[in-house]
Amino acid sequence: MAHGYNGKILRVELTSGSTSIDEPDENFYRRYLGGTSLIAYYLLKEQKPGVDPLGPDNKIIFATGVVTGAPVGGSGRNAIGTKSPMSNAFNTSEVGGYWGAELKRAGYDGVIVEGRAEKPVYLWIQDGKAEIKEATHLWGKSIGKTQEIMRQELGDSGVRTALIGPGGEKLVRYACVANDLSHFAGRGGMGAVMGSKNLKGIAVRGHNPPPMADPKAISDIAKRFRDSIKTHPFLSEYHEFGTISGPVGYSSKGGLCVRNFQEGVFPGVEKLSEEVYMDELGSKMDTCHACPIRCKHKVRIKDTHGVTFEHYHGHGPEYEALVAFGPFCGVNDLQAIACANELCTAYTVDVISCGVTIAFAMECFGKGLITEKDTGGLKLEFGNAEAMVKATEMICQREGFGDVLAEGCLRAAQKIGKGAEQYAMHVKGVEIPMHNPYFKPIVGLGYALCPTGADHKRNLPFVHNLTHPGPALDMYTPLGILDPLSREDFSSPARIRQYIYAIYELTALDCVGICYFCGDGYHPNHIAEIVKGATGWGTSVWEVMKVGERAMNMMQVFNIREGFTREDDRIPERFHQPLAAGPLKGFKLDKEEFEKAKDTYYSMMGWDERGNPMRGKLLELGIGWVADEL
Repeated sequence: MAHGYNGKILRVELTSGSTSIDEPDENFYRRYLGGTSLIAYYLLKEQKPGVDPLGPDNKIIFATGVVTGAPVGGSGRNAIGTKSPMSNAFNTSEVGGYWGAELKRAGYDGVIVEGRAEKPVYLWIQDGKAEIKEATHLWGKSIGKTQEIMRQELGDSGVRTALIGPGGEKLVRYACVANDLSHFAGRGGMGAVMGSKNLKGIAVRGHNPPPMADPKAISDIAKRFRDSIKTHPFLSEYHEFGTISGPVGYSSKGGLCVRNFQEGVFPGVEKLSEEVYMDELGSKMDTCHACPIRCKHKVRIKDTHGVTFEHYHGHGPEYEALVAFGPFCGVNDLQAIACANELCTAYTVDVISCGVTIAFAMECFGKGLITEKDTGGLKLEFGNAEAMVKATEMICQREGFGDVLAEGCLRAAQKIGKGAEQYAMHVKGVEIPMHNPYFKPIVGLGYALCPTGADHKRNLPFVHNLTHPGPALDMYTPLGILDPLSREDFSSPARIRQYIYAIYELTALDCVGICYFCGDGYHPNHIAEIVKGATGWGTSVWEVMKVGERAMNMMQVFNIREGFTREDDRIPERFHQPLAAGPLKGFKLDKEEFEKAKDTYYSMMGWDERGNPMRGKLLELGIGWVADEL
């Protein structure tokens, strides 16, 4: 009898309207665990290279992990993966809420969606049964209104949803997918892929969670985690403020993301402090399945800046939105930032890509590359809060100049021309998040090396914290990471080793189904304990880490098969130039040093100088079949 998982993966072929079930064996689950690793397996095994990301041959895969849905903090996660319409590379985005746990309760560990429906549809999964239902009446509606109608039609207020809004329907290239209206698979354009398939969403309801192999062990771990929150330096902060801490502190050190990475200090940043946020937006905290941290904000906007919402969702801006729509656009108006965030929620548009693309346009506007004639009269100036909100609305609706910006900063720059590409802050076509490479150089290297582009979670905003003894470093001592290093170091062999072990561990969390934030409170040996308690396997830290390594190699091979090379592992030229002002004035990521760091990384990964995994490495990982894809 399986424990922790169901042993069933649902296939949905939208072109024909048919469904079927895969039943992988126990060794499959132990080798891949789920999440990103499972997605990489199916995309490599079944999808031909060169498919159009927005065409019917591209698959989109929803995958839980073997711990998803377990009664322990951080287990409300699932991954969504596809070939990205942003990068044309491998893409996964990890998301919380309750949907993943509900899918497990409904009898499935994942859903593979193929083809394209002739008309809008949604998928209804309930206790081992799946049905494709007509959704023409839901097309064009916000996610809140859509969920409300779905629950009425299905006669169950407990239905959980993974949905796209009008942004996904209109193929905003960086549209995302929303679990339960307030948890987002944000990066890489998953929502656009769903929109291209005429898939409005997946509704799930289940009543039979897979049994735990050792319920008492899981209960003990859950209690230990819950009791640690008040004293743990990271978890206690998430519990009190969510992810919104940071702007004031980063600005004081010169490391905030300001005006399209032109600066690191933001005058007026105190208006974005945690205390002002909680007071002005009236925030209440919300959570995910079985999680005691409660890091999500529910807010009330007082000034909608002329925007009319079909359904008010009240999902508050978290750190990335707070900075992307704030200092990155030169804005410190919390109401405007919250309004832009609410627009992206309703339309399911990635807040990072949206804010970064608007800031790119603002820099182009300031340099005269675009004018009010191009923008339809919109003064896209840094600090113009009204213009920032209006540009967000235009992007979400693909109206006017928003139609250009809805393609992302890389494609917008190509359309604008005149040298605009130098102001497009992206890696592999995916906009850079709000963790500044000038302040966190190892994260800059991580952005360049990541197979999914500039992904802040897979690329470790916290590795830069391994600069002194303490909780951050303690997390990695079970992996043999014992010595702190300077923050500026991004290229020494010791730093690259730190980075590699950390990305293996974070990627393994993706595959297991544990939240990254909760991962701050679990040492790697705790993760092995949770997997053992859920599945009954006599697993180890080493085995779990190997799953992360295996997944990283499969993602890399996918990209190589799509034509990516070493030259694609780069960051914008801006970061190789000295920062002009502030506490970090004069600092840069030296280009020659950067290339040497890539050499060290490839070598330690068991890849050749071009970034191609060596056949022996793939054989050692037990995935010799992947070598044939090269």
